[in-house]
Amino acid sequence: MLETFNFRVILEYLPLYGTCLLATLWLSAAGLAGSLAVGCAACAMRISRFPALHWPAAVYIESIRSTPLLAQLYFLYFGLPSLGVPVSETTVGILALTLNSGAYMAEIIRGGIQSVAPGQIEAAVSSGLSYLQRMRSIVLPQAVGITLPPMLGQAIVLVKDSALLSLISLMELTRAGQILTSERFMPAEGFLTSAALYLSIYYVLKALTVWSRKRLIHLHTG
Repeated sequence: MLETFNFRVILEYLPLYGTCLLATLWLSAAGLAGSLAVGCAACAMRISRFPALHWPAAVYIESIRSTPLLAQLYFLYFGLPSLGVPVSETTVGILALTLNSGAYMAEIIRGGIQSVAPGQIEAAVSSGLSYLQRMRSIVLPQAVGITLPPMLGQAIVLVKDSALLSLISLMELTRAGQILTSERFMPAEGFLTSAALYLSIYYVLKALTVWSRKRLIHLHTG
């Protein structure tokens, strides 16, 4: 295979791949930041005792988790303009990643909060701490330690899901492979290069996940 693999063409297209790599990184970063904000808000609504807050969050989370990202992406891309809401491809891509990953982030955060022992919360209540004081001093510090690794895992999933944005012609890594393939008809070179760059992002995030776990273990035992 390596005998027929054209490395010269890959070198020729490296500027394109560099541009698309940066686009993938910033699209993923924007989607991750948005999903964290949406996830925190949806989690707060989901665990609320008020039905007016609880049920909309539950419907959002279950709807997103039970439908594929591709369907959500196409709904936003074709549906919003048909409803009279003009949006750019970039906005649609970030919004799709945000809403999709936000539902999973909400459940990760909710799981971390609910993992805190009820006895600790009861002790805080008996000590006269308010709801916000309990969240800030007792619940959230423990929840962060529990949720950080799965949240980083969800970040990895988000980066891989960003490949679907090529279907709406956004310039990212998969789109770079499509362009090389269409211009030179070299799918092996085009998509293996894209895959190698995705793999490099994955290992960076994986290393960050391993480091965070070791750091948390050190903090708990230190």
